[in-house]
Amino acid sequence: MIFNPNEIEFVATRAWVANRIIFMELTDGHQIGFPAARFNRLARATDEQLAQVTLHHGGTAMRWEALDEDITVTGAALGRFQLPLPLAA
Repeated sequence: MIFNPNEIEFVATRAWVANRIIFMELTDGHQIGFPAARFNRLARATDEQLAQVTLHHGGTAMRWEALDEDITVTGAALGRFQLPLPLAA
């Protein structure tokens, strides 16, 4: 059997933000986090705006209403980011 990441769909049961890291907990209990800096709109958002993340579409998408930003849980879980990791100082 060949692994095809396009056939996988991850579902989150919750999402939250701490220290500009977006976290999501998947239905199997795994927790995944990624820096807000990996997405254009999230990188420019205030801490208050980032904290307003909600889950939509049965847990398959994260939504920031004030930023008009949607990110799929599957895309984030598979590392499909808009921007590279920021360089360390």
